[in-house]
Amino acid sequence: MAFGDSDEDVALRAAWHAFCDRLKAAGDLAFKDTSPANPLQRADAFRYLTQNLGQAYDLALETKNTRYPMIHPFCGPTRKLGGDNADFVYLQAWIDGASTYRIAGDRGTARFINFTVQGPRPDKDVYYGADHPNLHEPFGDTPEANITGDDLVTEPDGSFELYIGGASRGPNWLPTTPGSRKLFMRQGFDSWAERSAQFSIERIDMEEPRPVPTPEDLIASMQWAGDFLTGVMTDWPDRELEIGSLFGEPEPNVFPGARFAGTAEQRDARRGRLIVTMPWRLGADQALIVEFADGGDFWMLTNMGAFWNSMDYLYRPVSHTPSRSAVDSDGRVRMVLAHNDPGVHNWIDTQQFGEGYLTMRVVGSRQLPEVSTRVVTAAELDTALPADTRRVTTEERAAQLHARFDAVRRRFGI
Repeated sequence: MAFGDSDEDVALRAAWHAFCDRLKAAGDLAFKDTSPANPLQRADAFRYLTQNLGQAYDLALETKNTRYPMIHPFCGPTRKLGGDNADFVYLQAWIDGASTYRIAGDRGTARFINFTVQGPRPDKDVYYGADHPNLHEPFGDTPEANITGDDLVTEPDGSFELYIGGASRGPNWLPTTPGSRKLFMRQGFDSWAERSAQFSIERIDMEEPRPVPTPEDLIASMQWAGDFLTGVMTDWPDRELEIGSLFGEPEPNVFPGARFAGTAEQRDARRGRLIVTMPWRLGADQALIVEFADGGDFWMLTNMGAFWNSMDYLYRPVSHTPSRSAVDSDGRVRMVLAHNDPGVHNWIDTQQFGEGYLTMRVVGSRQLPEVSTRVVTAAELDTALPADTRRVTTEERAAQLHARFDAVRRRFGI
């Protein structure tokens, strides 16, 4: 048997060659203007691409049939995308508005959980007008309905059933529309002791095996995967920087604050959180002090690379939440973003990158704290911090890192 013996050979090979050409072009975007021209961050750009190559066909083919739904782990320690939060677990499932689905399992103990039905994906950004294209697939959907852990009814042992679409089934039900196409599931963790939810999805009237993919299915998946990977490299961080420019692009190392809350409020009301991002740049001997009042909110900080990809949160202290952070005696939280371990409890590692983005999320609240920042040299750091700043020994830092490593592995089952 050889090429040409099947009627679909020409079309399949052409589609695959086209995908490979697009993959090559996507790789060239590792050298675009917003990608820092230093060896570590150039390597990170290609790592970011290969991580998303690893999930392209899961999204484009393996989980795409809405009649036979599957939950896809959208981000994790080995795949970063879309300003992902180091202390979230993200899952998605393709759905349609004609089917009825059941999710069943264990709710876990994450401080925040949210199930969101996403609607049609418009060609243009619905918040910023026709001159601003939408984010690449599978982003850009309109949130239609959601339920958070506060409203989810569970059994005493934590088990639950949640229905998506079809007739109303009481509190644990989310409606769909003819345009519904995706279910997005977020879990937000505070302490290392919290346990991730475990659940599965099915269409309630499944009676036959899933059809075997056809040549047409594969060709369509190659086109989708090519679009996805091109978008991954094109839109991040450029699309978010374009949005930021509408409100006065913040200078590096200055937290953008409340002036971005309007757009975040529009986009994030059904997602259950508010989010803003600060670009940062630091020299080899510099550190950035990030300071805000401890107001009791569930805030989350994640350090990200040039493509808005979370840094290595499995092995490095690149994220913080309230329960894992020290509060100074004046009631303020002070984080130190630095290239090398400064010996303080609240260290945010840079991975030796010269620049990146620091994202703050406030979950379950529509208010952002006032955040101040200050760049200091390594020699100035001790005098710039309060005398009672919590310090850590080498042994204590190692224990912190082990606690992170063990908890993240449990969250993702790795």
